[in-house]
Amino acid sequence: MMIKDLSGRVASVWEGLRPVTRKMLVGAMRSGSSVPASPNPRHHYDAHADWEVSRLLTALDEESTVVEIRKDSAKLNDIEQLADTCVRVLEHQTASAEVFIQLAERALKENDYNHLDKLADRLVERFSVGEIGEIIRQTTVPQIRAIAYETLAMMPVEALTPLLDDSLYAGIAASALELKAFEFDSEEARDILDQFDAENDSESD
Repeated sequence: MMIKDLSGRVASVWEGLRPVTRKMLVGAMRSGSSVPASPNPRHHYDAHADWEVSRLLTALDEESTVVEIRKDSAKLNDIEQLADTCVRVLEHQTASAEVFIQLAERALKENDYNHLDKLADRLVERFSVGEIGEIIRQTTVPQIRAIAYETLAMMPVEALTPLLDDSLYAGIAASALELKAFEFDSEEARDILDQFDAENDSESD
């Protein structure tokens, strides 16, 4: 696949990537995995690479909807091949709420619920409690919110309680604890919720 043969927007985003990110993607594409077959120590994945790959994926998805591109099977195949590589890299590396939402929305658009289940597994493996709360805060898609809430409800109570002190996430944490208390029958979660409600009631008096 020749990047220069793709559209101006995709080519522009590609040229704007750091060389280390381009090399990582080319290696991942050639090996068919999320990382180059022979990882180079300089191919360090960081928050900037996360943003770059996510931005490239957005450009590729937008380009794939253009009528002229859809009529050109060779070019569409190139776009989809690079997009699939971006998805693999992001799935195996990201711990960002924004990127998770991007990937989950793509899976829902394609009705790929098996893929969505795999993404849910990534939440448990890699994402912090705060970042999962941020997914709930940012998304408006019910299915994504449900996945994030179910993941939080599987977390230990002590991991959720610090969020109760944060005004951005207190309501989210309380809802997750409620789910844990009544769906997972957690007495500890019930006790924390009772204490949280009592403190809120005393502050409102």
